[in-house]
Amino acid sequence: MTTYQKINTIYKRDMTGNAKRLLVGEWSQPEFEYLKDNRWEWTEKIDGTNIRVHWNGEQALFGGRTDKADIPEHLLQMLQEKFTPELLRQVFPPSDVEQPSVTLYGEGYGMRIQKGGNYMRKQVGFILFDIRIGAWWLRRADCEALAQQLGIPIVPVVGYGTLQEAVDFVKKGFKSTIAENKDYDAEGLVLKPAVDLLARSGQRVITKIKHCDFFEV
Repeated sequence: MTTYQKINTIYKRDMTGNAKRLLVGEWSQPEFEYLKDNRWEWTEKIDGTNIRVHWNGEQALFGGRTDKADIPEHLLQMLQEKFTPELLRQVFPPSDVEQPSVTLYGEGYGMRIQKGGNYMRKQVGFILFDIRIGAWWLRRADCEALAQQLGIPIVPVVGYGTLQEAVDFVKKGFKSTIAENKDYDAEGLVLKPAVDLLARSGQRVITKIKHCDFFEV
């Protein structure tokens, strides 16, 4: 079951002090600087725990961000009840050539997960942010369509724009678009180029911006 890549913050950090403040203007990857004026897709960053749901055609396997990560028991129970073999087989039917290899990437959030009580006070949920089938990452529209078939939410698109526009937006702060607590400030944004791109390492170009990182800037 493939782990989701580490998402680098948009700027480098000053690692000499305990605060590890952002070095605003010093891009953490050269791809970000090169693409900074292009159009990026902004989705809300959810404050939860990274979850993988893998379907091998016969059974559903559940994992955290890494293979060693523990999933809270109440969250695991919800995942097992939601992602049944019957549902996954219906949405991802076997091919005549080979069994599907599908991984859903999302965030477990809600009751007793991080500050998830602001999202959902009495239950936990899974919100999708990516799908990989075989070697292919699906486009946003395809992820939305499959999320609907699976009966699960997908991280909302907050907007589109350049990286500087996204930085300015996050620095001001904005309310979460999914939280039950309508006064809850969103954690930040996850950003991808409007057209998916890969870096030289073969990993996707993707970054994040957190509101709390700008408190001391």
